[in-house]
Amino acid sequence: MAQRLKKAVIPAAGFGTRLLPATKAQPKEMLPIVDRPAIQYVVEEAISAHLPDILIITGKGKHAIEDHFDRNFELEEEMRKSGKGKELDEIRELIRKARLHYIRQNELLGLGDAIGYARDHVDNESFAVLLGDTLLRPSGSCLRKLVEIHERTGDAVLAVEEVPADKVDRYGILEIESETSEREFKVKQIIEKPGLDEAPSRLAAAGRYVLVPEIFEILDTVGPGKNDEIQLTDALQILAQQGRLHAYQFEGKRYDVGNKTDYVLTTLEFALDRADLPGIREAVAEILEGERNI
Repeated sequence: MAQRLKKAVIPAAGFGTRLLPATKAQPKEMLPIVDRPAIQYVVEEAISAHLPDILIITGKGKHAIEDHFDRNFELEEEMRKSGKGKELDEIRELIRKARLHYIRQNELLGLGDAIGYARDHVDNESFAVLLGDTLLRPSGSCLRKLVEIHERTGDAVLAVEEVPADKVDRYGILEIESETSEREFKVKQIIEKPGLDEAPSRLAAAGRYVLVPEIFEILDTVGPGKNDEIQLTDALQILAQQGRLHAYQFEGKRYDVGNKTDYVLTTLEFALDRADLPGIREAVAEILEGERNI
């Protein structure tokens, strides 16, 4: 049985070019989903899965991420004086619960390369990976299940979802060897962003992983793959060949906030769920009614 996981890694170094010009001067992970940045939801997810030791892998121009999770005593004092201190209670509580660390990815050479920067921090332990531009709801339940599967099997595990056929070329797509239990699978192979004609299924990697420490040695050997980058998918394929890769088809919804359409839809859906934001559903209905009448 594997040891209890304690550490999470959040890769957040990408430029966010699909969201330009909004991301020219701020990280895509800091774009707000209603009233909190996207990466705050990801950190909260790690905390809810009992993984308080969090390494965020950043890059050039990402200082706003560190600033967000730091104390701002001047702001806090001004908020307290104006009777608005409770607005900062949420982030203060998150800072108290999390042990946040940062390291910068020197060159953007792919997700596999980014994860390699976590080698010293995880110190020969298994660890979770949460992509910084991907949100899952309900928060934490999928990650807790991945941890449970890893602790039971000792193997690497990734979350998967079934995607439409026209989106298989956006993700790592799995071929399943066998179903070990309900919604759990042994993985035969995983292919990075295949065309529809070569995709073995529509089960796609969903941005949440539990990795074993051997992943670092594998990443050292795989070399550049698709787009001339170090692909995590290529390292996972080696684990699959060794019989050491499992998948869990999570129950819930995945939100990709790294492109404009999905970012807008995510913000809208999160806003519609907020009891403290009345009138949004009615306003959307009025907008749609107006469109029909044009």
